[in-house]
Amino acid sequence: QVQLVESGGGLVQAGGSLRLSCAASGSIGSIKAMGWYRQAPEKQRELVARMATGGGSTIYADSVKGRFTISGDNSKNTMSLEMNSLKPEDTAVYYCNYVVGRFLTNYWGKGTLVTVSP
Repeated sequence: QVQLVESGGGLVQAGGSLRLSCAASGSIGSIKAMGWYRQAPEKQRELVARMATGGGSTIYADSVKGRFTISGDNSKNTMSLEMNSLKPEDTAVYYCNYVVGRFLTNYWGKGTLVTVSP
């Protein structure tokens, strides 16, 4: 089992910045991909940013391109999301996701709330 714990959420004014972190523990094994997703009230969970390990590609939602940056350290089992120029529409619960092992098992954190005030 893999446990993921997010931190760094909070309340920020529009135009501000936040840095989210995700710490992984447990029987992590081979990480295939790491990513951040978010879910706003009454909306479906959506991909924010995702990076494949081993030199794979990184993708961002169009709505966050140029403002958010995902980074990860396999050796330390940590991942971050740097969020700049935040907008009220970025308000959501942000979830950390790891894809692990040859069966591509998905693991999720419990989420951290980001609230951006106008």
